[in-house]
Amino acid sequence: MALNMTEVAGAQMQGAPASGIVEIAEHLRRSSVLIGGGRGGRGGSGVIWETSANKSVIITNAHVVKDRRAYVTLRDGQTSEGRITSLDARSDLAALTIETGGLPVATIGDSDTLRVGELVFAVGNPLGLVGALAVGIVHVSGKQWIGADVRLAPGNSGGMLADAEGHVVGINSMIANGLALAVPSNAVKRFLARDARPQLGIKIRALPMTRDGSDMLGLLVFDIQSGSVAEKSGLMIGDTIVGTRDRLFANSNDLATTLEDAAASNLEKLELSLIRGGKKIHWPVTFQINRPETEAE
Repeated sequence: MALNMTEVAGAQMQGAPASGIVEIAEHLRRSSVLIGGGRGGRGGSGVIWETSANKSVIITNAHVVKDRRAYVTLRDGQTSEGRITSLDARSDLAALTIETGGLPVATIGDSDTLRVGELVFAVGNPLGLVGALAVGIVHVSGKQWIGADVRLAPGNSGGMLADAEGHVVGINSMIANGLALAVPSNAVKRFLARDARPQLGIKIRALPMTRDGSDMLGLLVFDIQSGSVAEKSGLMIGDTIVGTRDRLFANSNDLATTLEDAAASNLEKLELSLIRGGKKIHWPVTFQINRPETEAE
């Protein structure tokens, strides 16, 4: 017997006070914004991700804003000109900064814990309906995309996908095969961490290796910048970085990804696994992360 997704969603909400759903929706709508794109931008939705006393960071889709500036309209109707500080067309993400602080930020969830079958809410501005709410069920949950049977329309792009506790777990991006696809919140964290990513100050060359009968990838250090984190931490030319204490690297981008993850997790020390003098050792590297001026409340 086929399941009716509307009935399933209703069953998940049974026993929950209607006022609780209304409160979650109101909480989500407060941190949702309307975005009017610049030249070539189609307009859509956005999420207040971070705020400080005088600035705020808005996350949306790259395809919503293609100019260097876009207009951001808050829940109270106030409109500010936003400056695009980061844009990645491949992941369809963009970050804008507006000169308005003290805004209600979204509560950001851990998308890695989202499970198939969970109830989710989408908030955005479809077809000119500001702060509209849609409900659905998660069908697919992965590192790159979250797929849910949420009914979206033009104007929802860049808006939030939240779990039943009101935690933002994704940024709605497109419709594919009848499912709404959202960029996971943890991918957004990595996207933002790129600007704060610590730099080791080394030049490396990928080097296929075999050790203890196993094939592995090494990153041979052939240059170290004077005064860099690598020099201060004691890395040496000729060291071959093969991973961290927890895992081995599989491709040449893994070191950059590891540094992005460290920045996203507020780590300031990382243990790299490397081959030095024919021996595998774990070597601590201490770095300072350059963080954006804004910070979550």
